[in-house]
Amino acid sequence: MRSDSGRRCHVVIPARYGSSRLEGKPLIDLAGKPMIVRVHDNAAKAAGLTSADCDVTVATDDPRIAAALERHGIRYTMTDPDHRSGTDRVAEVARSAGWGEDDIIVNLQGDEPLFGAELIAHFLNFCLAGTTPSVFTACIPILSAEDYRGPNAVKVVLDCSGTALLFSRAPLPFARDRADEARAVEAALLHVGIYGYPNALLQRICQEPPCSLETIEALEQLRFMWMGIPIQVTQLDRMPGKGVDTPEDARLVAQLIEEQESSDG
Repeated sequence: MRSDSGRRCHVVIPARYGSSRLEGKPLIDLAGKPMIVRVHDNAAKAAGLTSADCDVTVATDDPRIAAALERHGIRYTMTDPDHRSGTDRVAEVARSAGWGEDDIIVNLQGDEPLFGAELIAHFLNFCLAGTTPSVFTACIPILSAEDYRGPNAVKVVLDCSGTALLFSRAPLPFARDRADEARAVEAALLHVGIYGYPNALLQRICQEPPCSLETIEALEQLRFMWMGIPIQVTQLDRMPGKGVDTPEDARLVAQLIEEQESSDG
């Protein structure tokens, strides 16, 4: 069935074989299943927890990933290997599938196997209930003073309605006086990299070249803001879980999955 807004929802999971830090990352075995299969299964479970017509597709550029998906009966689309970002890969899938302009397209990262179904479902419902044209994303309270100061943790500042005012790798809000840093850390929000877009807006974004703010901070959401597109942000009640960027990440995540499945079983 459709949502109350009448929109359909499509979750697309980009899965690129090449990676500068971890070649073939989507196919890494995590407690008996390739990582991309675990991410897909979480998304498929989340789709079943929404009241909307929602489906899940993997967007890949490599026949080895496609073969693994076929073995698990997972729907996928082959995409151009030269895309500069996962967003462009997701937009190609939406175009080739002929999805409606008002349909919500959710970009779920393929290296987030601990992003649980309940959190994904919360985000899907947030997108379907949101006002458009807007981009949708998520945040959580900052986890530590180290994350607050660190450039690998992207911070976001919101207005009173939950719309993003700014994203940055710099400490936000910045404590002008060192004595106020503890208060700044308490107020800071960590961006969680999941996005939802009305399809028409997604296609428009991908036609626009990166702006200088985006290239300086290496944050594509700054292009959306530069274009004047509002970004609505939902605050999650917990961290989605560790992503996989290195072999050590994969080992730790596999161990967490094994422990979880052992306790569930």
